This record gives sequence, C-alpha cells and structure tokens, in this order.
Amino acid sequence: MDTRFLYPLESCKIIHLLRHGQAVHNVEAEKDRNALLSPHLFDAPLTDHGHQQVENLRERVVSSGLLKRVELVVTSPLLRTMQTAVGVFGNEDKQPNMTSSPSILALEVARDRNGVRPPDMRRNVSEYQTIFPTIDFSQIESEEDNLWRSDVRESEEEILARGLEFMKWLWKRPEKEVAVVSHGIVLQHMLYVFANDCDVSVRHELCKRFANCEIRTVVIVDKSFSSSTEI
Repeated sequence: MDTRFLYPLESCKIIHLLRHGQAVHNVEAEKDRNALLSPHLFDAPLTDHGHQQVENLRERVVSSGLLKRVELVVTSPLLRTMQTAVGVFGNEDKQPNMTSSPSILALEVARDRNGVRPPDMRRNVSEYQTIFPTIDFSQIESEEDNLWRSDVRESEEEILARGLEFMKWLWKRPEKEVAVVSHGIVLQHMLYVFANDCDVSVRHELCKRFANCEIRTVVIVDKSFSSSTEI
C-alpha cells in the first residue's frame, strides 16, 4: 500500500460535486453551437432525459446512504441546477417516511459562466422562490440578475477566482459533508484550485470534463490545521 498522507479527520471535508442533468441547451448545442446565443434558451430547463438522469441518481443517492450523510447542498441559482438539486437531494414528497433532508442553499458564486449566452442568465429570485419553496435564496443579494452581461463573456481566470472564493467560503462552513450542484466548467475550475496537490495522473482524471448528472467526490484538507496538531 502506497500511503502518502495522513491527516486528522477534523481537518477534512467531503465534497460531492454534481453537474446538472441534461438541459435543453445541451441538446441544441450538439446540433449547432450558435444555438447557445438564442434567447429562446434563456435559463434552459432539464430535458425529459435530464429528469430521468436525476431520478436515477436519486435512487443511487438514497440506496448508498449518501442522502443521510450530506449536511448541506449548495446549488447554482439557475433552473437546471436547482431542478437537479431538488430532484436528487430534496424531499418533495418522494420520501414520505424520511424525517429530514439536507438544506439547499442557492449561491451566485456556483452559477455557470456569465455573459453573452441566454441559457446562463437567471430569472428573478421571486420567481424561483415560487418554483422552489424549499431552497434558501437568502444569500442572493439582487432580485434581478445583475451579473450576466450581453456583451462580455466571463473569462476562465475569473471563473478560477470564483472557484477559489467558493472553496474558501465552503471551508468556513461547519458542515463536514457537502454536495455542490453546479455546471461543468465551474466544477472543473473548483477542482483546479487543488490541482497542484495531486499527481499528474490523478489531476487529469479528477479535472476532466463532467458528464451531465455525473457526481464526483473529493476530500479537501486544511493542511495548516494538520501542521498545527503535529507533536
């Protein structure tokens, strides 16, 4: 056995990274990438296949016991991610005998790459609150989408900075096991934050593109904490 690291449990968090199920714009983009500029794809919802992917993952999450272990779900405030978050981790009359399900919190920092493409623009918060009454929108400051711009696409450097900001926020949370429902490119950049701590082969596998409704689990470690506990 090649054991390389040993850290105390209290210095670790388990993070389950989940990309949303197949959405309408994913299908249209496979036919024509220019379709992503269509206003008809504003805040694209899941397809029927996407809903089936969510239902299948829900069954796996329940049967594996993951649903009981996750203490918090963080979701991007776009329709497709919230449909996925609620479908997989919520308790919308799917488990009548289940006493509790994790809280679901919407965060702007977890949303898709901003700008230019209508599928990545969100609706007003009040509209979402009607659709998703169990999601907590208290961390979203603006009723309207003030982040999306029609003329500027967010750079990958800005997405990486967002990933770092999110991971710092997440580390300060008290929960030890958290699920994050977001978008492929954003999840990849969240992982890039820690990429230098991995072997090249591990980094390649860990940071590769996410499939729709793929869940990937990592453990993050506060190395400063482990250093401070050394004898």
